[in-house]
Amino acid sequence: MIAGNSRGNEASMDMRDAFETWLTSLAAWAENLLLPSRLAQLGILLACLALAVGVRLWLTPKMNAWLRSLEGRPKWQLRVLVVLRNRIQLIAFMALSWLAAGVMAEISPFPSRRYLLVLAATIATAWLAVGIAARLVRNTLARKVVTYGLWTYIALYYLGLLDDVTVLLGSLAIEFGDFRLSALAVLKGIVVTSVLLWAAGVASRAARHRIEAAPDLSPSVRVLGIKLLQVLLYGSAVFIGLKAVGFDLTALAVLSGAIGVGLGFGLQKVVSNLVSGLIIVMDRSIKPGDVISLGDTFGWINALGARYVSVVTRDGKEYLIPNEDL
Repeated sequence: MIAGNSRGNEASMDMRDAFETWLTSLAAWAENLLLPSRLAQLGILLACLALAVGVRLWLTPKMNAWLRSLEGRPKWQLRVLVVLRNRIQLIAFMALSWLAAGVMAEISPFPSRRYLLVLAATIATAWLAVGIAARLVRNTLARKVVTYGLWTYIALYYLGLLDDVTVLLGSLAIEFGDFRLSALAVLKGIVVTSVLLWAAGVASRAARHRIEAAPDLSPSVRVLGIKLLQVLLYGSAVFIGLKAVGFDLTALAVLSGAIGVGLGFGLQKVVSNLVSGLIIVMDRSIKPGDVISLGDTFGWINALGARYVSVVTRDGKEYLIPNEDL
């Protein structure tokens, strides 16, 4: 633990020195901004911005008309196209800035002649990537986490503080015998697992649409197949994510076993409903469309969920009945 604190103190000092160096560089950069070559680059960037505005005004109505003609397409495709439509100006500015930087590289071999162009193009690219990644996330909280996380990473990278922060997070750790869990490993695990869970969700929804559209499968078999596929995809995402960042799953066996016992007592009802749901589907005793009566509830089955059965009564009210009650 003393060695860990020493590494943390050294990383903090390195970060402070790097920040002071960055402030000095920023002051020198502001002075150099008034040089004729930098002013010329600023003029080129303003021209690129004006052209990007013109592209947006010309292309947006055409994109709107094209999107209206795509009704009936999968929602995720329309969502991606709408995200791109809303960022036409940024895409155009990014492309024009990179083009101008390339032209300047051919004209002059000196990097300073295209420094601002490359900087603006890089910021525009990062802005576009963060914007698209955030808008593709439906959950509001997750969207904010993705946005702030990516911008923090980009800022640390361009400020030259990324390596120091990585060392600092690596030094903050807890140890259980041979097992060491650092803040950096936890952060990597969260990021990798979140991406894999998102990919598993996309794959699960796509597979669910395919299974539900299969005419040769009975409703019960469809529900069973969807549930098993979701368990497989999400379970694989979690284990692959933990393994990808270097977690020793065997070292966590004892800890996870103890946690599992504790959760088992608290989640008995959840597990009971999940198992009961699988038994109901495999037994084929009920299926969507059947009419049932349970206690004071009478109606037809609307859907079979993982933990409950949705029953709609004659007056249109929906009741959620736990699977174990059936």
